Amino acid sequence: MAYRKLSEQVQMLTNPQRSDTFVKDFKSAVREGQFEAAYMNTERFQLPKEFSRRNSDETYSRSMREMIFEVTPEFEAWFERTNRELAATRRGGNIKPSIEAIEAGLVDFKSLAAETRQKMQASYDKGHSLGKSRARGKRKSSK
Repeated sequence: MAYRKLSEQVQMLTNPQRSDTFVKDFKSAVREGQFEAAYMNTERFQLPKEFSRRNSDETYSRSMREMIFEVTPEFEAWFERTNRELAATRRGGNIKPSIEAIEAGLVDFKSLAAETRQKMQASYDKGHSLGKSRARGKRKSSK
């Protein structure tokens, strides 16, 4: 039976910037009993992902406890599936409206204009009702 270290498996990822997510998924799969793994108590390894600090150009990496696991066909299938999912580009929220995004068809201009119109009308109505309530309040207090 072949055994492999978690650090060796992390090096096989197609997208090393997602190594933290891979380790989290790996530990979750071990916890759920999809395959067997054990901690190697004395060893640690550095994740290849570079984390960046907020408001700074400085980067750092994290170290994780080393694990050893048995390489089985079930694990290989799990790794292929997980690696494929992690390699796919992640959609990081909504696409910001810009001329390029609108021209490329990534953002629908008509729906963006309708949304803007609704926001403007809601803001106008709120200000209008606030002004009316203040005007009524002044008249009551002056009498």
